[in-house]
Amino acid sequence: EAGTRIRVARHPSALLLSTDGSRLFAASGSTDRVSVIDTRSQRVVATLNDASPAATGEGSTPNALALSPDGGRLFVAEADNNAVAVFDLSASTSGVSEATGSDALAGRIPVGWYPSAVTADDGDLIVVNGKGRGTASNVGHWQAGQSRPAHSPDYTLGQINGTLTILPVVRTSGAELGGFSNRVASANGWNSAQQAKKYPPFEHVIYIIKENRTYDQVFGDLRQADGDSSLVFFPRSVSPNHHALAERFGIFDRFFVNAEVSPDGHNWSTAAFVTDYAEKTIPSNYSGRGRSYDYQGLNRGKIPDDDVSEPASGYLWNLADRAGITYRDYGEFVAEMDEAPGANTRVSTTATKPALIGHTNTAYSGWNLDIPDQARADVWITEFQEFARAGKMPALEILTLPNDHTSGAQAGKPTPRAYMADNDLALGRIVEALSRSPFWKNTVMFVLEDDAQDGPDHVDSHRSPVLVISAYNRGKVFHRFANTTDVLATIEDILGLGRMSQFDHYGRPFREIWESTPDLSPYVALKSVVPLDEKNPPRGALAEASKKLALEKEDLSNDDLFNRILWGAIKGDKPYPGPTRMSALEAKVSR
Repeated sequence: EAGTRIRVARHPSALLLSTDGSRLFAASGSTDRVSVIDTRSQRVVATLNDASPAATGEGSTPNALALSPDGGRLFVAEADNNAVAVFDLSASTSGVSEATGSDALAGRIPVGWYPSAVTADDGDLIVVNGKGRGTASNVGHWQAGQSRPAHSPDYTLGQINGTLTILPVVRTSGAELGGFSNRVASANGWNSAQQAKKYPPFEHVIYIIKENRTYDQVFGDLRQADGDSSLVFFPRSVSPNHHALAERFGIFDRFFVNAEVSPDGHNWSTAAFVTDYAEKTIPSNYSGRGRSYDYQGLNRGKIPDDDVSEPASGYLWNLADRAGITYRDYGEFVAEMDEAPGANTRVSTTATKPALIGHTNTAYSGWNLDIPDQARADVWITEFQEFARAGKMPALEILTLPNDHTSGAQAGKPTPRAYMADNDLALGRIVEALSRSPFWKNTVMFVLEDDAQDGPDHVDSHRSPVLVISAYNRGKVFHRFANTTDVLATIEDILGLGRMSQFDHYGRPFREIWESTPDLSPYVALKSVVPLDEKNPPRGALAEASKKLALEKEDLSNDDLFNRILWGAIKGDKPYPGPTRMSALEAKVSR
């Protein structure tokens, strides 16, 4: 017999029943709310606000609950604050007549990375931190062709292990709780002063999302910055445009992606947030235990009415839509056929999000690695030239250029370096087209990877290339920390948009990198020495290993195997590199 449905906040992430069974607490990880239900009347009697000071509607991610032994205090694990929130409950909310609280947030207690379970045992608070101590350098990560271990601490997901925090704080209050709260605020940057907004006269942003490379794989050979040349995958001869663009417009050697892998990478890159559902299901999806790829607008392989992975505040295009600015999508969050179209037929994609319908160039391929990035560049340039003739282009354009992902050593597919050369030339052609247009004087382009899972880096497994390209950028080297959500905060600043989560709200926008006068000279795309039609051999050990790769969607493949194959395909018999230096974080983790 069906029970009673009780409406609470979106995406309930945790339930807790009080000792006497009179109250049911339901945490909503997507809306920073905790609903309190009277089980006798079966109605919501209170809603607790667990938002950060940003009050963006999501970002604290309450995902686990515990009550004090007397039932008057509620502890809420805040996954994305790396803290446990403390609520002193009223008698009516708790169902405990002796409770004297006001239901307001009393304070926060700092714990580890991504707390996911909590319990109160007498005076001790016991917390399980899902991501533990974090990540470090991964110079031992394979690049391809090496025999792979069953589990490797050099793979970004393999570096993440849970930890347990036990604190005697169940009864903490007053100055002690205030001190804990201040530590949480400081660690999250909630008290950081923001620089004044100061940007060149930009009217347009082009945002390009690529696939999975670390900084050292692409820019490790740039001697001006902090790179490790022994880890370079795609040197200047393979990626001349990436190198030339970095040297002309700026090198950022402390840029880190927020994501571990692509399911969270595309959400971080477009929404500045990843839901608790995605964070908790990605490991099982990547472990090959049969979970479907419920990300990037698809659930169980279909476009759903209510996407379980969609953040409550939506995506960058939702911000643009709410602000009333023009926007255009090329390949991001689209569905298409797995096979390349036949001769004389066009690519045809379907937007997986309502706000992208009518704003997507359906002839531009998304993920399909059988379609060269040159074809994507052709589609974009053709439409861009139409905009130039009309003298009007969208304020925001979002493009995917995925072929730097490569297909490993799959027989008959382009070699990894041919894939990268294709990706590199497509990027160079797009920049050249922009720089020769009337929009060059008032447009800025951001280029980043969705994640950095497919290779080694001597600083951290999250460090990745980023390019900021405009007439107002020069070839300086920037050592400041920055990450994916800082790029989003910069885009939002420039276009006058709001914020999506606490991560872009408290971001560190690129406000100090611009020159006062523009250099309007055009960029000329360079060609790699690698033939774009260079193919993997039809047979061999690497080709056989590559048969096990699933490349129909982003990152369905076993990335341990995939990266070993890439190392062998590019580096041949060169020995796997050992550690050459250690980051401070790695030293701390290894103590």
